[in-house]
Amino acid sequence: MTLVMPLFALIIVLFGLVRRVPVFDLFLEGAKDGLQTLYHIAPAIMGLMFAVSLLRASGAMEALCQMITPLADAIGFPAEIVPMALLRPVSGSGATALLLSVFSDCGPDSFAGRVASVLAGSSETTFYAVAMYYGSIRVKFTRHTLPAALAADFTALVMSIVTVRLFFY
Repeated sequence: MTLVMPLFALIIVLFGLVRRVPVFDLFLEGAKDGLQTLYHIAPAIMGLMFAVSLLRASGAMEALCQMITPLADAIGFPAEIVPMALLRPVSGSGATALLLSVFSDCGPDSFAGRVASVLAGSSETTFYAVAMYYGSIRVKFTRHTLPAALAADFTALVMSIVTVRLFFY
């Protein structure tokens, strides 16, 4: 299994050599294009990382969670997952850390742990994906992409509760 990637690279190089393609020159050209793409998306990614750090350090995320928790309790959404639900569209690694926190506090087989698992698997890091994809092709106006993606994230949130209640409780 550890040889899959080296063998795959070797097959590509051999195929290129057999067809008399300048493999190394094309590799360098691809690397150059990759660096140019990185140059274009780096500001958006750095801004997103700064915003996430600012939300966490300022306490705004905790304040928002405290405001939403009573509503979450009223509709049957586990309060332990509110921070993860808010952070998931912005930061995948932050949401994963909160998922592990839910696992350690409530247990992976608890209602909150199962809802958090389904939510993690069915939602997207929306702002990161939009910043990456639109930044790489230099699109500044996303039109309906962001509202549609956030609606999909909200749908994933609701359906994670419904799915866990339907199949496990």
